[in-house]
Amino acid sequence: MAVQPQDSPLATPLNSLWKVGDERSAQLARLELHTVEDLLLYKPRRHEDRRHFRQIRDLKHGEHALVRGQIIAHGIRSFRKRNLLLYEFVLDDGTGLLRCHWWNAEWMKNMYSVGQEVTLFGKVSKIRHLTMDRPEVELVERGEEGSIHMGRIVPIYPLTEGLTQRWLRALVWRTLRDYAIHFNRREEVAIPAGLPTRAEAVRWLHFPDEMEQVEAARQRLALDEWLELQLQIQMRRQKLESRARGLACRGDNHLIKPFLANLGFKLTEAQTRVLREIRQDMGGGVPMRRLLQGDVGSGKTVVAACTALMALESGYNVALMAPTEILAIQHYENFRRWFEPLRVRVRLLTGGRKDYGDSELEENLPLLRSMMDGSQKGHQSGSACLVVGTHALVQPELELERLGLVIIDEQHKFGVAQREALVRKGNYPHLLVMTATPIPRTLGLTLYGDLDVSIIDQLPPGRGRVRTFVRGADKLPKVWEFVRKKLAEGRQAYVVYPRLEEADTANEIKAVTVEHAKLVTIFKPWQVGLMHGKLPAAEKERTLADFREGRLHVLLATSVVEAGVDVPNATIMVVENADLFGLAQLHQLRGRIGRGAQDAFCIFVARLRTPDAIRRLGVLAQTNDGFRIAEADLELRGPGELLGQEQSGLPRFRFADFSKDIDLVKMARTMAKEALKEGADGQAKTGNKLG
Repeated sequence: MAVQPQDSPLATPLNSLWKVGDERSAQLARLELHTVEDLLLYKPRRHEDRRHFRQIRDLKHGEHALVRGQIIAHGIRSFRKRNLLLYEFVLDDGTGLLRCHWWNAEWMKNMYSVGQEVTLFGKVSKIRHLTMDRPEVELVERGEEGSIHMGRIVPIYPLTEGLTQRWLRALVWRTLRDYAIHFNRREEVAIPAGLPTRAEAVRWLHFPDEMEQVEAARQRLALDEWLELQLQIQMRRQKLESRARGLACRGDNHLIKPFLANLGFKLTEAQTRVLREIRQDMGGGVPMRRLLQGDVGSGKTVVAACTALMALESGYNVALMAPTEILAIQHYENFRRWFEPLRVRVRLLTGGRKDYGDSELEENLPLLRSMMDGSQKGHQSGSACLVVGTHALVQPELELERLGLVIIDEQHKFGVAQREALVRKGNYPHLLVMTATPIPRTLGLTLYGDLDVSIIDQLPPGRGRVRTFVRGADKLPKVWEFVRKKLAEGRQAYVVYPRLEEADTANEIKAVTVEHAKLVTIFKPWQVGLMHGKLPAAEKERTLADFREGRLHVLLATSVVEAGVDVPNATIMVVENADLFGLAQLHQLRGRIGRGAQDAFCIFVARLRTPDAIRRLGVLAQTNDGFRIAEADLELRGPGELLGQEQSGLPRFRFADFSKDIDLVKMARTMAKEALKEGADGQAKTGNKLG
C-alpha cells in the first residue's frame, strides 16, 4: 500500500489511541503494527460465524458453537495432588446443561454469579458431560462494544505474547469507527463493478455482515496493491520507450545461415516464429525487452544462439549470464562448438575459473576488454565476440564495450538488480530473458510486466517419452533394482538429494555426500560420480565430462543439476525426499532426461505421509506440461517457492493472491496504462486512483 503522508489521520501512531500504552504499543510493534493504517489493514487469519445460537441438547463433540443460557451454579474445585485449581460454571438454556472450565483462573469467581445470563462461544467436548474448555463469554447486559465478540461474524487475528483476541478485536472496532472514513478518497476512476469502496473494504475485512464480503474486501484491497505495482512497471516501460534508442541488430544472415545449415536438424515452427518476433525487435527503434519462455528441451538455447548471431553480424558484442557455473560451462561449450566454425570468439567468465580455455593468460579482464572493444576496429562482425559468464559478469571492474545484446538464462535465479546491472554496462542494449520455468500468467504480468513475451510451445520431434512414477520410501530397494537393470542396458542415471552434507535421520532427510558411499556399493560394478555446488570448478568440469562421455554411469547430485546438464544417454532420474522440492523444481530436474530418442523414467521417492504430498507429486505424474505444473506450484506453495522471494523482485503483499488474481492484475494493468496516458504523476495516482 502507498505510504501515507505524515499529516494523514491514517499515519496516526497507535500509542496515541485510547487504551494503547507503552506496553501495548510494544506488543503491537512485534506484529509490525505502528500506525492506524497498519492496524486497519491487519489481515485476520480467519473469521468465525457466531451468528446462530445452538441449543445445548443438540451440541456434538468437536464442534464450535454459540450458546446462550443462565448460570445455575459456579465455584472452584481444587486438585491438591497436581496443585491445580479449576473454575467452573454450569449453564442451563432450558434444553440441557453445559459445564464450562477455566484452569488456574480462580479470579473469575468474582466476575460471574448465579442467575446471570451469558452468551458463550467455544469448542464442545463430550466425554461424561457436555463441556467447553476456556470459551469466550459475554454478559448479555453488555453494551455495543461487547456485541462485537458474539452474535456476528468475528475476526480471529494472528497474535503475539500478551495480546488477546478480545482486546485486539475491540481496538480494531474502535479504530474503524473513528478512522475508516479516511480510506475513502476522491474517485478518479470508477470502482470496478462488484467491489466495495476502500472504506467499505476495510470494514468488511474485519467485521463483515456476510462471509462473502471477506473475499470482496480482499479483492478490493488487492487491487490497490496490483495497481501500485503495475504503475511502477508501466512507468519503467514508458521511461525506456521515451529515452532509449534501440541498436540496429537485425544482422544480414551471413552467420545465421551456415549456423543453421550445420545444426543437423530443422528449427520447429515455434522456434521460427519466435525468431521472427526477436528480429523485429532488434531492428532498432526501442531496445528489445523480451521474455522467452519454453519448457525444458524446447530449444531455447538455439534461439538464443541465433539472436546472438544477429547482434554479432551487426558488429556488436553479446553477454550471456547464467545462474550457476555448471550452466555457464554448458553454454560456453555449446556456443564454442557452434561458433568456432563461424570464426566467432567465445569466452567464459565465472567466479571459479576466470577464462576457461585460455590458460596461458594470467589475467582475463584485459583480454575481455580488448576483445569487446570493437570501436577501435570499426563495426565488422569479425571483431565482435560472445562472453558467457555467471554473476561475475556484473562486477564493476569489467567493462563490456559495444554491448549490443544481453541474454539472461534462468532469470528467476537472479535478482532484478543483477539483471539491471548487466544491462547498464551497455548503452541500452537489447535484452533477451530466458526461463525454462514456465511463468504463470499472474507472475508474467507482474514480475515480467515490462517485457514482451515469446513462448516456444512445441518440442523438437524424435524425443522419447518421459514416464513419471511416485513411490514411497519403502519401495526404494525395487527402485535401485530397476536402475541396475537400465544400467545393464547401457543407460545412465541421475540420483538427486535435497541436502549436501547434513542428513536428518529423525525426519528421514538424506544428504548426497552421506548416500554416495552406499550407492557406490549398490551399483557395483558401474561407476558412481558426485556433483554439488561446493566442488572446485575443475572437479565439476571433470565430473560432467566423465558423465557426458560415459565414463561415469550414475551421477549423484543436489539440485545443482536442475539446469545445464545435457546427456541424451541419461534416461533415468531418481529424486529422493521429493516431497521437499517444489513442483517447478522437480519438473526442471525431470527435464535432464528424455533428451534422446529413448524412453526415459523419472521416479520421485517420497515420504507420502500427508494428502498434500500425495496431491502435489500426483500433479507431476499426471502431466509433463510445465505451464500446468507452474500454475499448480503457484497455488500450492506461492511465488516465493516458485521464484525465491528474495530473488523475485516482488513487494510484500498483504492481500494480493497470485493464484487467484489474474483478472485483478489485468484490470490494474489497464488502469495503470490509462493513468500514465493521461500524463498524471504515477506516485500521486498510486494513492488516489481508487476510492
